[in-house]
Amino acid sequence: MSNNSPQISDAESVGTIVNKGSAWISARTSERAVAHQTVASDPKYKKYAQQVEKCLNSFDNVHEWADCIAFLKQLLKTFQSYMQFKEIPRKLIVAKRLSQCLNPALPTGVHQRALDVYAHILAVLGSEGLKRDLALWSSGLFPFFEYAATSVKPTLLNLYDTHYLPLQAGLRPIMKSFTLALLPGLEEETGEFFEKVLSLLDKLSGTVSPSFFFQNIWLVMLTTPSARGTSINFLVRRLPRLNADEDITEVVGRDIGLMIRAFAAALEDENLLVRRGALDLLLQTMRVDSTAIRKAQTDDRAILMRAATSVVLRRDLSLNRRLYTWLLGPDEKSERQVAYLREHALGLLTDTLKNEMESPSGEYSETRPFKIFISLLDKWEVGAALTEILVYDAFKAIKHLIENPSDGGEDVTMTASTLYEAIEPHTIWKKLIGALFQEIVGDGTQCEAINMVRFILKTFSQDEEIQTIHLPIIFVAIAELLQFQIQHDSIRACSPSIQACLSLQEELLRQIPHTALMQRPDMTDEIQVTTASQGPYQFACTFYKIEPIALVPGLDDPAALPFASAFENGIALSLSCAQGLSENPAGSTHLWAVLSQALLLLDRLVGRLRTTVTLSWNPNQWLALILQTLENKSATFKIVDRIIALVVSMQQISGLQPPLSIDDRPTMYKMVTKLLLYLRPNYSTYHARAVNLIWSLEAATKRAHVEAILAQSMNSPEYRNVYESYEAFGIFWRLTEDNLLPGFRFKIPMMIVLDTLKSDDPCLRRIGETWMRCSLKSYLRVLDPILFELLDPSIRRAPTTTKIRGRELQTFVYERPFDQRYINHLLEMLLSIVRFGGQGFTKSARSSPIRRSHHAGLVQRVESGGLTDPDASYLDAAIVILTRFLLSEPKPSLTATVHPGNLAIQSTAVDLLQVLIARGEIDLTTIEAVEAIVIGKLYFCVHVDRLDLQNKLLHLLHSLISASILHEDVSPPRVAAGRTDDGSMDVPGNSDNEQDPGTRGYSVNALLIQTLMDGISIRTNRPVLQHWLDFVLMAVPQFQPALQTVVTPMNDCICKQLLALLVDLIQSSSVEEQDNDTVSSATDAEFIMLLNGLERLILISLAYTSEPSSAEDETSTTEKSGSETTGLLGYVSNVFSSDNVHHMAEEQLTAKSPGYRSLHDGIRVLYTLWASTKWTAVESTSPKNESLALIFGRARLRCRRVIEHLFRVQSAEVLESLVDCWSRDSPLGPSVVHDPDAAFELVDILIANAHNTVHLVCESISCRTSGSLEKSKKQVINPNLTDLVLFQFLEQYLTRLEGPLAFQVWPRFLHLVKEIIGPKEFKQQNFPMLRCLTILAEKLTQNTVVEDRRVRKELQENFAKLLDTCVTHVGRSADQTSWIRRSARDSSVTNGRDSPIPRNAEAKFDEKLNASTTSLPTDTLRPSASSELANQITAFIASSTLPNLRKFLIESDKVASACNNIIYYIVNPAMKGRTRPLEVDEIVIGILREMSRIPAALKVWRAPVTELLNDTRVFNGTSSAAEKWKPIIRALFDSDKTAFSELLGKVATAPSANIFTNREYEMLLRSLNVRRLSFVLFTADKNHFITQLPTILEKLVDILRNVTAPIVQSEVFLCIRVLLCRLSAHNLTSFWPVLLTELYRIFEQMMGSLPPDGSEDLQLILSASKCLDTLLVLQTEEFQMHQWIFITDTVDAVYRPDGLFPEAMLDLLAEIAGNLPAGASAIHNGSVNSGPSHLAFPSQRPMRRPLLNSLRQIDSVRDLVPFFSNVSVASYESVYGSGGNIDWEAVEQGIMDDMFDGR
Repeated sequence: MSNNSPQISDAESVGTIVNKGSAWISARTSERAVAHQTVASDPKYKKYAQQVEKCLNSFDNVHEWADCIAFLKQLLKTFQSYMQFKEIPRKLIVAKRLSQCLNPALPTGVHQRALDVYAHILAVLGSEGLKRDLALWSSGLFPFFEYAATSVKPTLLNLYDTHYLPLQAGLRPIMKSFTLALLPGLEEETGEFFEKVLSLLDKLSGTVSPSFFFQNIWLVMLTTPSARGTSINFLVRRLPRLNADEDITEVVGRDIGLMIRAFAAALEDENLLVRRGALDLLLQTMRVDSTAIRKAQTDDRAILMRAATSVVLRRDLSLNRRLYTWLLGPDEKSERQVAYLREHALGLLTDTLKNEMESPSGEYSETRPFKIFISLLDKWEVGAALTEILVYDAFKAIKHLIENPSDGGEDVTMTASTLYEAIEPHTIWKKLIGALFQEIVGDGTQCEAINMVRFILKTFSQDEEIQTIHLPIIFVAIAELLQFQIQHDSIRACSPSIQACLSLQEELLRQIPHTALMQRPDMTDEIQVTTASQGPYQFACTFYKIEPIALVPGLDDPAALPFASAFENGIALSLSCAQGLSENPAGSTHLWAVLSQALLLLDRLVGRLRTTVTLSWNPNQWLALILQTLENKSATFKIVDRIIALVVSMQQISGLQPPLSIDDRPTMYKMVTKLLLYLRPNYSTYHARAVNLIWSLEAATKRAHVEAILAQSMNSPEYRNVYESYEAFGIFWRLTEDNLLPGFRFKIPMMIVLDTLKSDDPCLRRIGETWMRCSLKSYLRVLDPILFELLDPSIRRAPTTTKIRGRELQTFVYERPFDQRYINHLLEMLLSIVRFGGQGFTKSARSSPIRRSHHAGLVQRVESGGLTDPDASYLDAAIVILTRFLLSEPKPSLTATVHPGNLAIQSTAVDLLQVLIARGEIDLTTIEAVEAIVIGKLYFCVHVDRLDLQNKLLHLLHSLISASILHEDVSPPRVAAGRTDDGSMDVPGNSDNEQDPGTRGYSVNALLIQTLMDGISIRTNRPVLQHWLDFVLMAVPQFQPALQTVVTPMNDCICKQLLALLVDLIQSSSVEEQDNDTVSSATDAEFIMLLNGLERLILISLAYTSEPSSAEDETSTTEKSGSETTGLLGYVSNVFSSDNVHHMAEEQLTAKSPGYRSLHDGIRVLYTLWASTKWTAVESTSPKNESLALIFGRARLRCRRVIEHLFRVQSAEVLESLVDCWSRDSPLGPSVVHDPDAAFELVDILIANAHNTVHLVCESISCRTSGSLEKSKKQVINPNLTDLVLFQFLEQYLTRLEGPLAFQVWPRFLHLVKEIIGPKEFKQQNFPMLRCLTILAEKLTQNTVVEDRRVRKELQENFAKLLDTCVTHVGRSADQTSWIRRSARDSSVTNGRDSPIPRNAEAKFDEKLNASTTSLPTDTLRPSASSELANQITAFIASSTLPNLRKFLIESDKVASACNNIIYYIVNPAMKGRTRPLEVDEIVIGILREMSRIPAALKVWRAPVTELLNDTRVFNGTSSAAEKWKPIIRALFDSDKTAFSELLGKVATAPSANIFTNREYEMLLRSLNVRRLSFVLFTADKNHFITQLPTILEKLVDILRNVTAPIVQSEVFLCIRVLLCRLSAHNLTSFWPVLLTELYRIFEQMMGSLPPDGSEDLQLILSASKCLDTLLVLQTEEFQMHQWIFITDTVDAVYRPDGLFPEAMLDLLAEIAGNLPAGASAIHNGSVNSGPSHLAFPSQRPMRRPLLNSLRQIDSVRDLVPFFSNVSVASYESVYGSGGNIDWEAVEQGIMDDMFDGR
């Protein structure tokens, strides 16, 4: 019989044997009634009955075992006095008392007396009487035999033999129970009663057919673990030995599935002896080749095999030996054993293990089948054959389990590793490589084997044999097969299998050691001869003994090394791909992918070569064809990268023969020009990698090919090509490190760029200037080669003195001619650089010592040139060189030829000095020296009539004088701010530093702002962005305050550009490279330029903050008309340094000033940039990662410095802006979510310690709290930032704070707490302050700081005050709005929001509560807002406050006081006035749950919980609501030792003080008390109330005896169900007689007279039926002895013989009630699960669950007919299919649903 055994669906027809069965039952019932009436009318019988009644009543006075003996003597004497009657009066009670006297705990004497009474009764009744009342007398005798003493057992066995066996066929209904009762006698073969019991069992089996008897044995083995051993002892002796080809159904029953399940249960038993006996029986009766096994259903065969193979997990040799004999057959020869296994068992074994591996059952660990597989490998006859079939599927299942892990994932990995190591590598890889070859040669869609190999390589460690033999063979074979497939059909490159296989090759190569590639694997002579002429693929097929599936030709050199074979196949594969792409330029993306992977593999191979290898390849042909693919438009940078990296590796490696050479111009030209294309702006993600590749090409060749190609491209006749070449060279220059000396190694391209600065072609000049601004990186790079040339030793000059009109002038004379045009060209180039570089150049030159140059030759020339100062800077050296050129004149003999060139040199030198001096970066000493030289030179020119230099020299002199004055005069900060940067950009008409004051009145053109904004914001104008930024940043401070109106729009514009650039960068980093390159133009240089501009603009705006209000209104109108926005947020800072912040006039800085808005807008953008540019390394290698990491890092670093600068200027305002930004959404849109830790990370950088941070935040809060506004005016209050947001930030900051730092911030935080607490009334800040204080207190209590008495006292006092005010506020809110009675959803709807939870669920409060800068008083809060705040307070108290209350308040009285307030103001109002008392808000339940863990609070929370439990409406709620109260109720009765006793006292009696109280009401009260007892017991753990069990049972028995009300007795049965779930079965042994008697009485009364519809007895019947239903589900061993009374527990339940009528009570009731006429009522209160459809999950073994769970109430007995009709079949089916699994969740849920009816 299978799991899908026949079930009866129509409840009304189950067990109804038409009129025949009904007539039999009616006749039987009437016969009994007539007999009873006849006897009962006899006066002597009435006296007899009175005597028995009197004797039974004396049992109530039994207190010790001696009283039991007296009772039994009296009872026996009474029976003996009336021998004439064959009927026993009050037999139900007599049977119960006799059962109780057979309690195992009583002495043997009592047992003997009880058996004497039994013997008399059975003798009086005779066989007919016993058969009629079999249930009554067997319920005590059957269970007793197992516990009976040796002296008593003969009497008991004699009773069985004398009175029971004569019943013959009448024993059929009790066959299972009788067998179960006798089996304990077979436990010991040498036992005194072994033979007697065996004889009784033989006689018992003779009363029925052998097959029926054995089927009962199978049921016993299946349902009763303790009886399996004795059952096997019986079967070993009585089960006949069956032949393999014999039909055994005649012997063991027609349901072979039942027998198989019995064997399976025994094979999985914990007892080793039981398993051993079961295996012996298998060998005896069910050999694996037997007909029974072959004809059994597939599921049954799998069950048996699964159970049999599980014995190997016990690691017992005796078990394993028997199992192997069963699997391999009786023959001793290994060959025949293997043949037997393959013929009979291997298929079943394989399928069973495979199914269990692929679909693991929840009953066992996922690793179970794999451990069985590992154990079976120990027996090679089984393991070898099994491995061949199962190994691939096993690892496929392992792969699925590891990739989809459950809780035991780690265990799966360990087991898998053990299995992998246990199996022979040749066997594993044979299966894998065979499947892998099939996928490569197949249709190309399957990748299972390929993924499997990759999984095995990554998951398991490979030993030396695999790495040196198997993996090289597989690697080379796959390489050859792939090359063959693609060469013959390039379209196959598109297939997924080819793509996956190429990725697999990379993983294989990573695992193979280099030595394994350099030698062929050692093979046997036979294999060596066979494979001598075979290629790698054929070799692999021969080695693994698999049939070749592709005709791959062998190599020219079959004896080639694996390295050579793999390399040549890789070369051939790359050539095939390149050829295919050249024939089809559009190509296939998959062909490109194959080429890319092939090149990568070749690169990895070449990189591992350490010795010389001679290969059969043509390097020139390969290089030409591969480089040809670079010209393909479809080639991506990934291909370019792979090609060039591989070519460079081949060039540099010396082991390849013939070698590859790229040291020629055409070859280098192709590669360099291709790389230059990727140095365009729209390929910014590849810049870093392209530059590295160019340098690798430069290093790989001896000649300057790269420099020449760069120079050639920059001199192209086409403008577009020139522009792109300059851009490419600029990017290359910028991304090259200084130590590579780009200025010397690429001097020619550098000179070409510098020449453009003085070009007449405006386009070319713009290109050069753009290059200098964006790509230069460092001026020292160009200074080094220029100064090196200017210090040429061939320029010889000698110092001399010239006398003119009596004055001596120190000059120099040239001693010989030199190349003046080249020197002048260098000076003009230097002038162009200085003019272009401005202040940045002078700062760099002044701060860099020339002796630290990377070029040693320059340092040497400087030292030999007379610069003796060791700290001389580049600027000092330049000025010395220029003044020497200015003072140098040719000697008279050279004047005619040298003078014209010398004049040009001097003119250029003067221009250079003019520019240098105007920058204001030269110290006073140098200025004075140069001033003297210039005056001398002027003097010399005047007297020798040289006019050409005078004008320039005068301008130079003017600049020198101005510079001298500037050094002597210390200007005020604001004036300095406007003039510090003067001259950093040569603005036409503004060469002088001094400005006419009249220019201060300059009026700005209305179009200027828009033009400036367009120049910065339009994308196509980006190459000249730095020009615009320079103009704005230099002109604005020069013409202040005339251009102040430009600052705010420009600030907004730069903010927008930074955000747009950030979006571009984020998109380029998130786009995955597939077929096309990533296009992005965002660079680090642009970020730094914009950030510099933003910083300067904010500081400028802060420098001029004083504006009249009228002017402000006017300018605001102008700004709105002329710009897109008026600001992003708003904050303020100071001028240029933190030293100046205190000098600003307080009235100048307001929340509406432009400077404040500019600061806030800037901080928001800077915060967004900071939070979005955190670079996280990704696992996948992409060429763009290098550039992206560079851009992210530099932009983030510059952003940090800007924020630090602004913070030093305006600390509080910047911090408030950061908090505001933290609380708002990202300006980049909802798709970009900021890291919440970004703000705190930034705060930690800005502020040195936690104390300062907390101080600043507390100050901001203080400025906003009511009553504190006038206290502090030191900072601008952000109107958009509320105190609640500041509290949220402070809360998060304190959460992240480390424990030891908490003490540092405690004093300042305590000060704020005291400010806010004030009087006792509640302020809106109290709750967020409580949250913060809770976090800080938790950290304080983790350190020894709390031991400080003062700290502890302040913490206790302030925490208690805050908590009290919050709790009091909740209480007032409850009075006003009844907040706690509304659900969270109601509250949110009232408040006008869809969700009650704000955006940040932890701490974000509704900002509507803080609509203004100051906090609203409590009475102004709207009711909806107040109730929501109360909800939040209550939730916080439950989740955070109460769990830590003992740590914070420490003292028990303070803890109790706080808890008392919470109970009074929160819990009590929430629990009052509810029709369903249990359905309280979950938060309140959480409060009580937490409070129940506090010992000091017991007296506080006990009262409301006790009141709740005693409420008459407590069970009106739902079971789901009651579940939440279970831990609270359990805690109450655990902590209050008197509570349970009080409850038991109420159960015993329910007296009423009112004499007029209704009896029905009293019964209702008593029933409620019993249900309370049930609920309390149900909340406890298993066996928790074991010590109170006698008292509990005593109360229940008292109720059953004295209270006849059905409503009360129904609750007793519910309580019994609870006890069955909460107590171990053996603890209820003494209660079975009472329970069985009550169930028997109820159902017997029904059989006599069915209750009418609507009767109050119906609920009692339903309750008893549910109790019986629970017993049948639990199937305890004690109850199995009795269940035959109520249901048919043998196979007759399903296979009822013809003419057999039911004996079980429920089957009889089904017949009786099923014949009732249909009434008006229907099953409307629920439905009964018909049949054993108890299956929990189809993939797992079904579980037993109650049938009546869904039935709550009945109006007629007809409602129970489906249950009565189906219960026997359902119980049999559940036992048959569940394997002992009980759905405890369904059982307990049914109990809870019956307790809490939800009405």
